[in-house]
Amino acid sequence: MNYNDIITSAKVVLVEFYASWCPHCHKMVPVMDQIKELLDGRVPVYQLDIDSNQEAADNEKVKSVPTFLIYKDGREAWRQSGEIDGEILLSKVESYL
Repeated sequence: MNYNDIITSAKVVLVEFYASWCPHCHKMVPVMDQIKELLDGRVPVYQLDIDSNQEAADNEKVKSVPTFLIYKDGREAWRQSGEIDGEILLSKVESYL
């Protein structure tokens, strides 16, 4: 699945760019697990390692990790880099539903 397929796979899509070596990304793992559970399939969540998805990260101008992007109708609607509170991220995603 290419990146365009990912961001157009649903009306609203959440993408996280992360790196396995990033301590801030490691702190976000339980947060992202909880968000996936709370969204319960309403919004697809994709987590892309920048080392394995360098082209997509470059094309999306990801400069730091973690970076969270919300797409609505295939277009970027919101972006945040760095750690973020799970409730804030969840409410952002839900605001686009």
